[in-house]
Amino acid sequence: MNVVAPSSVEVLLSSKGDGIVEVRLNRPDKLNALTDDMYAVLTDLFGRLHEDASVRAVILTGEGRGFCSGSDIGGMLKTSGPASRFRLQRRHAAIRAIYGCEKPVIAAVRGPVAGIGFSVAMACDFIVASNTAYFQQAFRNIALIPDGGSIFFLGQRLGIGRAKDLVMSARKLTAAEANDWGLVSRLVADSDLERTSLELAEDLARAPTYMLGLSKKMFAAACAPSLETVLEIESYAASVARSSADHKEGVTAFREKRKPNFTGE
Repeated sequence: MNVVAPSSVEVLLSSKGDGIVEVRLNRPDKLNALTDDMYAVLTDLFGRLHEDASVRAVILTGEGRGFCSGSDIGGMLKTSGPASRFRLQRRHAAIRAIYGCEKPVIAAVRGPVAGIGFSVAMACDFIVASNTAYFQQAFRNIALIPDGGSIFFLGQRLGIGRAKDLVMSARKLTAAEANDWGLVSRLVADSDLERTSLELAEDLARAPTYMLGLSKKMFAAACAPSLETVLEIESYAASVARSSADHKEGVTAFREKRKPNFTGE
């Protein structure tokens, strides 16, 4: 493996065998909520994995009891207007880097897979889920539109009807339901998550990597509109949502651990 490990202690890189690398989100005390620095590391790292011929398969997982609870909510009310849009575009860069990596990428998930963490998992080619996993589009709770390409990924994986169900209700989708809906590739006992993910990665690492990469590009080309188009529209729509009174109320209520009182404004 020729990829240089990232300097951030919140995103760890390790070798798991011949041609297999693991990228681990390492912020377990915050359920691996993503910070701006973590997005930057993921963008750089997956760009390097894409270019490294010695890498044949990638496992993306989270430390502790959850895969990823979304973005760190701490900075949500600190930016607005163009600055908010640019911040979202930096997050988009990480999603594009994962989605565009021409190596098979496996998300190994347990516990919460929520917010943009849900998008991160769907940007991968395979989702191997522990029976403890649950999936949630929680954006309604803070009066934001789904970000990270969620609308694109949900539409491709589930169809519009089920995608609307998750986005508009903000309900939790259990691992069993996600398996029934075809969202996850493998559903396993929590104790088997690492082993099953590694076995899948080993099988993919023995495949002709270049052929898999070309297949990924063909799947991406078959999607209309493209991820890039959806992300561009999302960046504008999110800027409008972030300027709303309801968003401010949603974030404040989350911090105060109470139910928000939305007014529709």
